[in-house]
Amino acid sequence: MSEITSIEPQKRDKNRCNVYIDGRFYCGLTLQAAVKYHLKAGMHVDKPFLDEIQLETDKNTALDKALTHISASMKTEKQIRNFLEKKGYTAPVCEYVLERMNYYGFTDDYAYCKAYISGCCGRGKRLIEADLVKRGASRSAIDKALSEVEESGEEARAVAEKYLRGKERTRENLYKAVKYLVSRGFSYDTAKDAVNVSDDD
Repeated sequence: MSEITSIEPQKRDKNRCNVYIDGRFYCGLTLQAAVKYHLKAGMHVDKPFLDEIQLETDKNTALDKALTHISASMKTEKQIRNFLEKKGYTAPVCEYVLERMNYYGFTDDYAYCKAYISGCCGRGKRLIEADLVKRGASRSAIDKALSEVEESGEEARAVAEKYLRGKERTRENLYKAVKYLVSRGFSYDTAKDAVNVSDDD
């Protein structure tokens, strides 16, 4: 069993407290729950017991917080999970919230990827893919959304023209433009076509 080493009031919410197990933060609980279950420093508990307490007392509050979190913009499941974990919610509560949000259609990584891709300008598919991975979208959602998008040569040309503005169109500068486009996530072939150079130049 583990030992509760301290229970401290939260600074931002006076109705909640942080529970520390074996010297490390474990979870947040309502003060009412801590009092109800007679939790105190020095008490020996099983972590699953605390998980059950939080699930019983906080699942609806956590769901409300998650829904508020996505009200401003779409989020991936991983972003929602990270948000809840930072709030001190345990894995069972996170799973409950995500299950409810999935059930009601509030989370959809594929829809998130589609929306993100539609808002991307001046970036190739490789860079967009890396951004989506970083944002925690599922691999299957990323692959499906990107498979429905053709890399835009016109967009690559616009990026190249902007890069080359005010520069002489020397062989060196043209190849720098190709490298720049590749760094923006465009494929090498798309970058070459956009700058209008060939490997023989």
